[in-house]
Parts: sequence; C-alpha cells; structure tokens
Amino acid sequence: MLLLATLCWGLSFPLIKAAALGISPTGGGSGFIAAMLLAPRFAIATALLLLWQNRALMRTTRSELRQGLELAAFSAGGMLFQNDGLRFTEASTSAFLTQLYAILIPVWLALRQRRSPGPLVWLCTALVLSGVAILGRFDWHRLTLGRGELETLAGSVFFMGQILCLERPRFSNNDPLRVSFVMFAAQAILYSALLVPAAPNLGAVLEPFASPSWLAISVILGVVCTACACTLMNTWQPAISATEAGLIYCFEPIFASLFALALPAMLSRWCGIAYANETVTWSLLGGGALITLANALLHLRAPASP
Repeated sequence: MLLLATLCWGLSFPLIKAAALGISPTGGGSGFIAAMLLAPRFAIATALLLLWQNRALMRTTRSELRQGLELAAFSAGGMLFQNDGLRFTEASTSAFLTQLYAILIPVWLALRQRRSPGPLVWLCTALVLSGVAILGRFDWHRLTLGRGELETLAGSVFFMGQILCLERPRFSNNDPLRVSFVMFAAQAILYSALLVPAAPNLGAVLEPFASPSWLAISVILGVVCTACACTLMNTWQPAISATEAGLIYCFEPIFASLFALALPAMLSRWCGIAYANETVTWSLLGGGALITLANALLHLRAPASP
C-alpha cells in the first residue's frame, strides 16, 4: 500500500510541472505559484474526506486532532522548504538531499534507542542513497551548501518528522481518516493564507480557475496525489518501522521518472504548453535497480523492530 502511495506521489511531479507552466507569469513569484498549486490541492482533499466521513468526523478526538496538526506542520514545512530551496539549487541536488531522510531516520533512531539498527539496514540505506544519486545524476563536485541546499536539507528533516510521527505509540489508536482530514484542512488553510500576500492581484488568483485543464489537474492532484496517497500513508505506515517506510518512499523519484517518459507530451497537447517527454537513461535503470534491491533485501529479512 505504501508503494501505491509513492506511485501517486510520483504522478504528481509531471502534473505539478504542467500546472505550473499553465499559470501565466502575471508578476507572481515562485511563492505565489507554489501556493496556487498547494492550496486547491489540499482544499479538494479536505472536501473529499468531509463528504465521505462527515458524521465520523464529529467523533474526532483530541489525540487525532493533535496528530493531524503535527503531520500538517511537518508536511507543510517540508514542502515549503523544498519548494523555495529548488529556486536556488539544481533539481538533481534537490532530489538527492530531500531523500536524505532515508539515512536520517536510522541515525536518529540509533541515537534515541542507543543501539545500531544492524548492518543490513545501513547497507540498504547506502544502496538507496546511491540509487537516488545516480537517478538524479547528482554531482558531488558541484555541491555547495548555500541557501537552496540548506533549505532542502531542512525540508528533509521535516519529512523525517512526518514519518516518525506516524509510529509514535501515543497515536496508535487514532483513526487514520480523521487524522488525515485534520492534516488536509490545516494545510489548506495555511496555503490559502500564504496565497493572499503572495498574489500580485486578485486576477492572478482567479485566472487559473478559468482553465479546464488546470482545474482537471488540480482535481487529480487533490484526489489521487493527496487524499489517496496521504491517507494510505497515514493508514498503513504504522504497520512497519519508520526506517523501512523511509526506504520505500525513495521509490517516489523512480515513479516520477517513469511517468515523465510519456505524460509530458500528453499534457502538452491537452494543456497547450511546451513540455517534452523524458527518455530512458542508464541513470534511471541503474538508480532504480539499486533502490529496488535495497528494499528487496530489507523486506526479505526476518521482521524486526524499528
């Protein structure tokens, strides 16, 4: 199920790029574009769960409210830092540094529990990071720790917090659907609040809503890439360790690359934008193989505690 969630997140990358290309540059900066993409997405996810679980939501507990708000804070922090950091660093560097939560999680757990997770976990973590580096054609010689890199690292720490929040014992009895609703609603409010000062004028906010293709992409992002993906994450991640979950989530750039082989041309014709397909490369095959191998090794071992 978590692999299905990463598939949904991978789908979001070409959709977000197509939607961003469809927003006219009417004076708004990257903050405005990010808010325009995120606010409708989480508002749609909120509305979907509200329609589906309207009566059940009345039974939301204080613990579910707290976990939902914590998840929203971690998720929003990660997304905002990642989006702003991407303005100041290369996409390959951003992809690599974002996935560093794969090693940050076992390091954090080792320090907290004062024991090593074992050589197999460290081996799988190294394989995943190598796979992500190859997949994104990451170049160590071009790495500098400027604003973009530091913000991306901060985003990775926030994503780590989101993953760890789902395995906290105090939240084990929470209902994942009610938690997801709180998480979506809080982020919808936050991104809408950020949209107001970031917008150059009211017309810039209303203009994308006149585009059928932009509306359709927003619905797909809200239903598939947010409501479905995050609810799957909140429901099924507690069944495994945070370390295993972090490694599974590294499939996201693989799925994003696979979708980018065919979707851009289709989206270009549909949205009237210039967005070319990517091609199969050795970096995609090699990086994907290492990430797949790491997850296979980890899940073939005997079950162990995180």
